[in-house]
Amino acid sequence: MATQSPFSFLEELFQKLPVPTPPAWVIDETHRRVVLMLNHVLMQEPQAMERLVRQSGRVVLAQWRSFTFTLLVTPAGLLDLASADATPDLTLVLTEESPLALAQTLMAGTKPPVRIEGDVQLAAEVNWLADNVRWDVEEDLSRIIGDAPSHMLMQACRTVGGGLRDFLGRKAADATDTRPGTSA
Repeated sequence: MATQSPFSFLEELFQKLPVPTPPAWVIDETHRRVVLMLNHVLMQEPQAMERLVRQSGRVVLAQWRSFTFTLLVTPAGLLDLASADATPDLTLVLTEESPLALAQTLMAGTKPPVRIEGDVQLAAEVNWLADNVRWDVEEDLSRIIGDAPSHMLMQACRTVGGGLRDFLGRKAADATDTRPGTSA
């Protein structure tokens, strides 16, 4: 008989809890901060900006559960918030409803399941960005606290992240293991 994972309770709790809707100004400010962060990362990759210049004026809608985020590609190859009435050229919907399962997927370093609708070329560019553009956190941190401390801090984060990834991977494997005599 298979033993149920202790995390299944948390997952059921996440599914049953109503998601509170934050005030509009909080959502707007959060979107603006995310756009600033994405543009910061894009500016470190000239090839990414070149690819986005070809998609200038296109609108991408990203959605997970009740959360939506609409971005406009600017002529400079960066991103901006699209107007509320903008028609998306590409819609990306994260199909994984469970926050825990989504976190496990991301911690494993894999892409979450996504439903894609719209422009194929724009989807290919977004996929290239997801595969090739990474934020160099250590470099940004070194500008604030110096090279050695930022390197030590990032090494500690990688160690903790690796341990968490292993832990979540074992729990996911234990939850799916239904052979007699196994336990979670």
